[in-house]
Amino acid sequence: MSRPIATAIGFVAVLLWATLALFTSASGTVPPLQLMAMSFLIGGISGALTWVFRRSGPNALRQPLKVWALGVGGLFGYHILYFSALRSAPVVEASLIAYLWPLFIVLLSTLAPTERLRLHHIIGAGLGFAGAVLIVTGGEGASFNPAHLPGYALAFAAALVWSGYSVLSRHFSEVPTDAVTGFCLVTGGLATVAHVAFEQTIWPADLSQWLAVIGLGVGPVGLAFFAWDFGVKRGDIQVLGAASYAAPLLSTLLLIAMGGAVFTATIGIACALITFGAVIAAKEMIFKA
Repeated sequence: MSRPIATAIGFVAVLLWATLALFTSASGTVPPLQLMAMSFLIGGISGALTWVFRRSGPNALRQPLKVWALGVGGLFGYHILYFSALRSAPVVEASLIAYLWPLFIVLLSTLAPTERLRLHHIIGAGLGFAGAVLIVTGGEGASFNPAHLPGYALAFAAALVWSGYSVLSRHFSEVPTDAVTGFCLVTGGLATVAHVAFEQTIWPADLSQWLAVIGLGVGPVGLAFFAWDFGVKRGDIQVLGAASYAAPLLSTLLLIAMGGAVFTATIGIACALITFGAVIAAKEMIFKA
C-alpha cells in the first residue's frame, strides 16, 4: 500500500475524533472514567468480532511485553492523564496544553525510522496549533493560574504520552493493527477498575444515550485507534501530526451543523490556519501526487 493511502487511512482517525464531543455530549451524565471503560470495551469487542471472518486475527495478540506496554500505556495513559488534567485545571487551559500532541508528533518524528524533519513540517504544525488555540479559547485567550500547575502538568504529560506512543509505534511497524483490539480491551478493563475506585456508576438514561455510548465505542474510541495505528506505522507521520489539528475544528463545525454552536469569524480564521498548515506540511505529498 502506498504511503499517501496509508496517510489517508490515518486521517480517518482524525475525522472520527471530530465526533467525540458530539457523542460525549449525547451520552448524558455518565461519569468520564465509566464512559471511557464502556467505550473502550465496545471498541475492543468490535475489533474482536471481525475475527469471526478472519481466524488469524487473534494471533496478533501474541506480542512481546514491550509492545503491550506501549499500546496500553499509550491508550490508557493518555486518557487517564487527560481526564485527570480536566479535573485539576480549567477545561480550556488543560485542553489547550493537551493539544500540543500533534506538534510534538512532528517534532519527535525524527525518532521514527526513515523520517526527516523539515521546516515546512514545523511551520504547518505551528499554524495548526495556532488554529487550535483559537478553537479552544474562542479567541479570548487563556488565563494560566499557578494554582492549577498540577493540572497543567498532567495535560502536558498527556500530550507527551500520546505523541510518544504515536512516534514509537513506527518502530513496531511489523506488529499487526489487530493488536489494537487487545490494547482497547485491557484499557477498558483498567478504566473499569479506576471507575469503581473513584466514581459512582451512572448508566445511560435512555436509548439515545446508549446509542451515543455505542457510537463512541465503535467510532472515535474504536475504529479511530485502528486507523491511527495503521497510519502512523505506514503513512507520513509528520503530515498526520499537522493534520490532526483538524479534529477540534471539525468537531466545532459538526456542533454548528447540529445546532450546538454558532459560526464566528474566529472559527473562520481557525479554519484557514489549520487548512493552510496541513497543506504546507503535506506539500511534498501533494506535489508528488
